[in-house]
Amino acid sequence: MRFFSLSVLMLLVTLSGSAQAMLSIEISKALAQLKPLAVLPFADEDGGENIASIVRNDLTRGGLLKIVAENDLPMGLTLAGTIHPDSWQALPGDLLLRGNQRREADGKLSFSYELLRRDSAAPLLAERFTVSSSRWRDAGHYISDRVFETLTGEKGIFSTRIAYINVYERDGKRRYRLELSDIDGARRTRLLDSNEPIMSATWSPDGRSMAYVSFETGQSQIYIQNLQTRERKRLTNFEGVNGAPSWSPDGKNLLMSLSRDGNAEIYVMDIATQALTRLTNNPAIDTEPRWLQDGQQIIFTSDRGGRPQLYRLDIASGDSKRLTFEGRFNAKAAPSPDGRFVAMVHDSGDGRYRLAVRDLNTGTTDILSESSLDDSPSFAPDSRLLVYGSRQGGGRGLRVQSIDGKTQWRIPTQQGEIKGPVWSPFLR
Repeated sequence: MRFFSLSVLMLLVTLSGSAQAMLSIEISKALAQLKPLAVLPFADEDGGENIASIVRNDLTRGGLLKIVAENDLPMGLTLAGTIHPDSWQALPGDLLLRGNQRREADGKLSFSYELLRRDSAAPLLAERFTVSSSRWRDAGHYISDRVFETLTGEKGIFSTRIAYINVYERDGKRRYRLELSDIDGARRTRLLDSNEPIMSATWSPDGRSMAYVSFETGQSQIYIQNLQTRERKRLTNFEGVNGAPSWSPDGKNLLMSLSRDGNAEIYVMDIATQALTRLTNNPAIDTEPRWLQDGQQIIFTSDRGGRPQLYRLDIASGDSKRLTFEGRFNAKAAPSPDGRFVAMVHDSGDGRYRLAVRDLNTGTTDILSESSLDDSPSFAPDSRLLVYGSRQGGGRGLRVQSIDGKTQWRIPTQQGEIKGPVWSPFLR
């Protein structure tokens, strides 16, 4: 029976990347010609926090649109009715978003908005809707998604969520929380709190459940938890390692790494019956399996070549082929939802563990970050943005960047050490 050294095991559990890519993103000619978008404060009788700030920040983070800074908005723009030609002339672009928000008699919030273009008689987009007061931020993210898709042709990711592990202290003792938040870090909610480690969280394809590894019984075990009901179900309780769960694209099966037979191998479990099928049989340590979008292939980490590298396995034939050769360490594979890219933790040989992305179409690999110890890349459902844990400035937090390196932002820090982020699928 063989084991990774403790240092390699820790790297496989915690590593990832940061910020500077050379991969190209195809943008339509129409998108490239878009002028800046001005987002006006929504008319608001209550005078509370304005939903326009959420929309403006969302669309700025999206990276494909130029958003006029609030301080650069010209005076005299009306929140309703016809916009005077002089006001259009004062704008630095041809696009304008405006609307209003008000509280109804039953306490619900009503929103209406319109997306206007200079010299266009009709709005590009106009909607009216009502939500409960607790879903105020949902309304802002929804408007952002609709505007983004109207202008770019790409589905917005602003209503998605990010899960992560928060390692914090209570009464001088270390504790672990599995938490969820909006992609801007707001509305943090707790899914599980434990005095034992939690790791390897992963979303189900429908966004309704999560699988993760918990050590609450003293050894690693894989659980599934329903996000709505909070009901939990333990899937594995084998001796040794029970780790690295990954949902199949159809949500019916779960990949995992088990050492039940003495060596860490890749298995697939039918979730309904909990029947197991072994996929690898090698003296090396095989771990961190991830499905490719076709559901017929997986990518996993193995040291069968002497050091941890990524391998691709065809499920039908059982054939495995080495995928990565650059650098002395490649692990923590994160395939993009569109099946084109694989993000990974990469060490070129200088002892710095950074984020890299491999284009499966061209076979090229580009390093995205300049940090020395980052963690767990995870693609947004648009296959264009990545979230990862990063140790910068003495602490661990979450960062987001596009794979072309042009869009980057940091999710606000909070108490504790934040790591192991995973981006949800589209949630509506």
